[in-house]
Amino acid sequence: MSRSQEKRNELNQLKKLIISEVTGRHIQYPEDVSMEVAKQLNIPLKKTGNGDIRATDAGKIGGFIGGHMVKELVRMAQDELARER
Repeated sequence: MSRSQEKRNELNQLKKLIISEVTGRHIQYPEDVSMEVAKQLNIPLKKTGNGDIRATDAGKIGGFIGGHMVKELVRMAQDELARER
């Protein structure tokens, strides 16, 4: 496995943990994150074939995930900087 694939896997695991914590639901697999977020936002999302989903709904799902990921990554960076001081 390449280093970039390892990092991608680590990021996916982090995403799973963050969204599990935020939603209060245990998400077993990183690929289930979007489905769980869609449920929380009452957006009908299927495992496959979501060509009919509205762009605003897709944006809500991605924004929810991305927003929480950014907040956590910033917090982690702040913690690391504080430890270095």
